[in-house]
Amino acid sequence: MLLESVQFILNLGPTVMLPIVITLIGMAFGQGFKKAFRSGITIGVGFVGINLVINLLVTNLGGAAQQMVTRFGLVLNIIDVGWPAAAAITWASPVAAIMIPICMLVNIVLLITKCTNVVDIDIWNYWHFASASATVYVLTNGNWLLAILAGILYEIAVLKIADKTAPMVQKFFGLDGVSLPTGSTAACGLIGIPIVKLVQKIPGIKNLKADPDTIQKRFGIFGEPLMMGLILGMLLGILAGYGLDKILQIGVSMAGVMFLMPRMVKILMEGLIPVSESVREFLQSKNFGKDRNLTIGLDAAVAVGHPAVIATALVLVPITLFLAVILPGNQVLPFGDLATICFYVAFIVGAARGNIVHSVIAGTIVMGLALLMATNIASFHTQAALLAQFTMPEGTSMISSLDMGGNFLNWIVIKIFQLI
Repeated sequence: MLLESVQFILNLGPTVMLPIVITLIGMAFGQGFKKAFRSGITIGVGFVGINLVINLLVTNLGGAAQQMVTRFGLVLNIIDVGWPAAAAITWASPVAAIMIPICMLVNIVLLITKCTNVVDIDIWNYWHFASASATVYVLTNGNWLLAILAGILYEIAVLKIADKTAPMVQKFFGLDGVSLPTGSTAACGLIGIPIVKLVQKIPGIKNLKADPDTIQKRFGIFGEPLMMGLILGMLLGILAGYGLDKILQIGVSMAGVMFLMPRMVKILMEGLIPVSESVREFLQSKNFGKDRNLTIGLDAAVAVGHPAVIATALVLVPITLFLAVILPGNQVLPFGDLATICFYVAFIVGAARGNIVHSVIAGTIVMGLALLMATNIASFHTQAALLAQFTMPEGTSMISSLDMGGNFLNWIVIKIFQLI
């Protein structure tokens, strides 16, 4: 019954659940029904637009990436099945369903004890917390207590990272009152942000300015985000071996992503800001929230539309494929998660203040580490898949994913519990 209830909530999706949740939050913190409901519907519409644009990105980018794999004849022992498969495997774990109410309770306790300022309403990404539980459940031969503890540790780490990165999210991405407690984004940021700081100290490289504004000033119309998307999209089409028609199509599609995403985020923020302000004003008027900058935790999808994030992700797709071939010790063939690299590099780009060169260098190192981590824990990923009765890709006996297997937080939690 618990699993069915959780699945019903998840199946509604953010475009339905967010309006409901935001309306209830707004009313709970002093907004009238009409104002709270309008904010909720506006946020839902914003997410509809964001999802449409992300689907445009993922469909075109994923197709090009898979075509590159085929064109260059890449063959490795472990297949990256992508985050949708990893999420499905997670939710099929016996311990996964109970993690949603537990994660909600942990967030409330941390808020009350002032250990976090993040009000995490992004319940769809709770699957990242549950993925640690599902993997440790396999690792410990079905120990529920250790599996739940693993998910809680993962959640606490993500919320603390979200707290630390909230000022950057608000300043660089312009998302006032927002934090991003998305597991994959936080995990890549944990190792990616320090790497960015090191890159920015390298003589010669540190002086390179390659943020979208600088590029636009230097190259004029061809430096605009719209044109950057067109050019990078066409280059990906060429690498994929497409004909002229498809090269032009993917170019225009990427230009569309660059142009439309910021506008969709703007719609979402139009609905979120009134609610966010009401929550902060109400809580700061009480001892509970006095002198605290409370934030609303949202999916990192609201940040991936930044031109520098998309540009960095597009460049990293062929680089990641190249790394998979040359990196000693790697056995993972990047596939399903190549199209979602933009989620992994969001904090990296923010830390680099939009500098695409610095972001690509740091992102290359992070993706290399992700491949090695995904290789290292592929056996546990595969066991969790078999437990979930997941249909294995034809011709392979082992799977992993960059999102779940190549996730630094998930990897470190597994290593901790291997010592127990």
